[in-house]
Amino acid sequence: MTVEIQRIGPEAASDLYAVVRAAFEGRPPLDPPADALAETVESLGAALGKGPGGLLATIDGAVVGGLVLDPTATAHGELLALRRFGVVPTARHHGVAHVLIGAAVDAARELGIAGLTVLARQELEATIGFWNSSGFSEVARHAPYVEMVRPLPAGAEAPDADAMRALAGDLAKVLKAGDLLVLSGELGAGKTTFTQGLGEGLGVRGGITSPTFVIARVHPSLVDGPALVHVDAYRLGGLEELDDLDLDTSLDEAVTVVEWGAGMAEALADERLHVQITRAVGAAGAGDGDDDPRRVEFVPVGARWLGVALPGGGLPGGGLPG
Repeated sequence: MTVEIQRIGPEAASDLYAVVRAAFEGRPPLDPPADALAETVESLGAALGKGPGGLLATIDGAVVGGLVLDPTATAHGELLALRRFGVVPTARHHGVAHVLIGAAVDAARELGIAGLTVLARQELEATIGFWNSSGFSEVARHAPYVEMVRPLPAGAEAPDADAMRALAGDLAKVLKAGDLLVLSGELGAGKTTFTQGLGEGLGVRGGITSPTFVIARVHPSLVDGPALVHVDAYRLGGLEELDDLDLDTSLDEAVTVVEWGAGMAEALADERLHVQITRAVGAAGAGDGDDDPRRVEFVPVGARWLGVALPGGGLPGGGLPG
């Protein structure tokens, strides 16, 4: 089952109207009622006629989801608002919403816009949870709405260990005290090599090696910048053991890197940068050494990263760690 996405304008207003009615009529009654239920074919046509239009999702030719794309000035700069986002009930749980979000990421990049924003109703906790799991984070509440944002992801190739360190050094230029990096990748992917490049870029003291057996190391700055806290969560049993490291005392004053932290370190900070390192499968010369080609993906979470120039180019649709 393949979800196809197309950019649309006013000519598709009736299709989007059918999606909006099907998606919003089945939700629990809200007070005040959802604004989407007041839409008409004409009003959606007018919205689609402005700026970049919208997106429509189909499966086997049947319309199953859609939204309006609306460049909007916010307190965090211009963002691409996702309006009237809906998936018909019969197509839910088939990945339609995530494909639509990915296409919106691509649209934002084409438009030169730093990120996405949505409004969710405060009383719909499951909906807020969905947006959280899709990389959006809360930045404000304006009853009855929760304002949420998602910065754009980025990525680059690292053909060898030196390139990996250089890429991390470029990232170090935009980091500041309080930043949390959650570093993921299989054994031998290059996580420690990446952290070495960060340490060099930040100008911290001490050779950086895998901290597996001591769990965490602190590398003070030699250049009056933030320290680097390097944590290996591979042997930790869960968030409780991570909390026992008393990292909260240094989070505000240091750049903290947690290897093997996905699914655990997220609780340390609402705003963070996921760094995912994967081997370039099938690349010429790929083997088991440090000089295998790697792909490094930067997936930011939180308003802190809006407009931050992450190394490398844009990722199509960019995703979050699994």
